Amino acid sequence: MRRPVLRNFLLASSLLALTQLMTPTDAHAEARLALVIGRSAYRTVPELPNAANDARGMTELLGNAGFTVTTTANLAQNEMRATISDFAAKVSASGADTVALVFYAGHGLQIDGENYLVPVDLDPKREADIPLQGVRLNDLLNTLGALPTRARIFMLDACRNNPFPALSGAGHGLAIVDTKAGAPGSFISYSTSPGAEAEDGSGADSPYTTAALTIAKQPNLPIEEVFKRIRVAVAQSTDGRQIPWESSSLTTDFRFFGESSSQQPSLPGASSMALASGTRSVEDWRRDLQGKDARAAYELVIADDTVPAYQAYVELYAQASFTPRLRTILERRRQMLAWERATAINTRASFEAYLANWDNSDLAATARRLLLRVQNRNYTLPVAGAAAPAPVAVAMAPTCPCSAPSTPATPVNPAVAPVIKKRVDDTPPKRKVVETPPKPRRPPPDEVVYERAPPPGPPPEAVGVGIGVGIGLGMGMGGRGGGGYGRGDYNRGRY
Repeated sequence: MRRPVLRNFLLASSLLALTQLMTPTDAHAEARLALVIGRSAYRTVPELPNAANDARGMTELLGNAGFTVTTTANLAQNEMRATISDFAAKVSASGADTVALVFYAGHGLQIDGENYLVPVDLDPKREADIPLQGVRLNDLLNTLGALPTRARIFMLDACRNNPFPALSGAGHGLAIVDTKAGAPGSFISYSTSPGAEAEDGSGADSPYTTAALTIAKQPNLPIEEVFKRIRVAVAQSTDGRQIPWESSSLTTDFRFFGESSSQQPSLPGASSMALASGTRSVEDWRRDLQGKDARAAYELVIADDTVPAYQAYVELYAQASFTPRLRTILERRRQMLAWERATAINTRASFEAYLANWDNSDLAATARRLLLRVQNRNYTLPVAGAAAPAPVAVAMAPTCPCSAPSTPATPVNPAVAPVIKKRVDDTPPKRKVVETPPKPRRPPPDEVVYERAPPPGPPPEAVGVGIGVGIGLGMGMGGRGGGGYGRGDYNRGRY
């Protein structure tokens, strides 16, 4: 009897020891899948040597972080679409407790407010070729966004300069993509601010990927903290020329390395208020920055990367060496927010409002082209009594980030986009209706009326019948002459 007891005791001891060796992350680890795309060997434009290096470095980092990584290089359009489809199938099969990550290094373009990833076989002759030959970023986001996952992370080192001469009218950099407008549980990071261009870098990797490969390895850092530190590091390494940007709708915690329950180390010199994301006003930032060294304040607002933070800094540190740089970032951010709103509304009024403040921007030509597309759409005469449409507030004025333009949008040049004049009176004029009695019918001048006396001596009942029929036929056939004809019928009937 001792052997079974001893065997059970040893088995229980082994299970207890194994349980103690397992960390909480091991016991409840989510599935991690990653797709890494690096594009260097473009066929019609110069190569991007660092893009291939970036992909190799991220493949190693993500593999060490527990991801199952699919790495591809130099894909043509059809190959890229097939690769995204295959990756989405793997994510779907992995279940709802999956973290899906996509890293892209290569060229990206903004056309008509849409962002496109550029395959190596793209050879555009005009801007209209990009939707046909490129891969729309929103298609990638929507494909993974439709799947039940724990989190979706997108890292785009794709904001490099536009290398295609035929696309001289395209805007610089990429347009804003707000993850909060899509499915919750997404995180997207750009290597630089919306509307700005990222550098390829002079080293083996781009400045963005270089910072990511170093900072993401630090244990127990939430993903939001990782990318705040990446932003500060890239700003320092590029002397402020490149400021990474991100948008998050995550509903769960994520760390590249370490346990989810660990405490977050704070960024050196940053208060908890300064790192709080969301809705801090300019006044909040003025109070928090007051009295701080210009350099420390600069790193705080760079880490936050919001319009109120930049606005407070340029007001408080007008003479600081960082102020001209931040003023440029602030103006471009306001412009890109206005552009995002104009393209989202996509009406004549929204593009007119954008052009009212940003008529000389690199996106003005695109705004005019989109205005021409929509200027005749949904124009109808106003309904009597209907309220006049409210003005569209789109553009953030260069002097104030919180208000709509105080003056109405300037009219479009009639030579480019003719203005359609519409009736705007609220109620139509009332017309007085006067009822007039109908004029009595008069016989035609050539009509002859014969009056004959009734025949003598008919029976009373016969006279009644004859008169009834005569009158009925006479009125039905058009007048008094018809009545006479009726009487004649009666007379002929008697004989």
